[in-house]
Amino acid sequence: MNKNKLPKNVYEQLAYFRYRIRKFIRFSEEAARSKGITPQYHQLMLSIMGFPNREYATPKELAERLQITPHACVELIHRCEELELVQRFPNPNDRRSIFIRLTESGMGILEELSEIHMDELKRAGLLEFQEHFQL
Repeated sequence: MNKNKLPKNVYEQLAYFRYRIRKFIRFSEEAARSKGITPQYHQLMLSIMGFPNREYATPKELAERLQITPHACVELIHRCEELELVQRFPNPNDRRSIFIRLTESGMGILEELSEIHMDELKRAGLLEFQEHFQL
């Protein structure tokens, strides 16, 4: 038996943290579906608008943010394009690459979902927005 066993309260804290994460993810998935999109579409749109210092990203950057393969990301982008949630545009510095940005329609849905998510985070006490966000 391991003499350096972690104390019970460590397991309790980790389990509770995991529970709160899963509860929020479930809320997020249901919120996306209530707006007529999949949770994956929502994650893609949020990753685009949440990309540091700009409102667009490359498929490779988005694949990293979403922790999916580049091929899976391109397929996700394509499906979102078909719904007119996102659009591609050329990289002015490299004709071989493209950027992805939200459409006006995509931005409207993301705005609604983001407001719902902020309210849920505040309600659940998971974030102190005044400390983390400058709204």
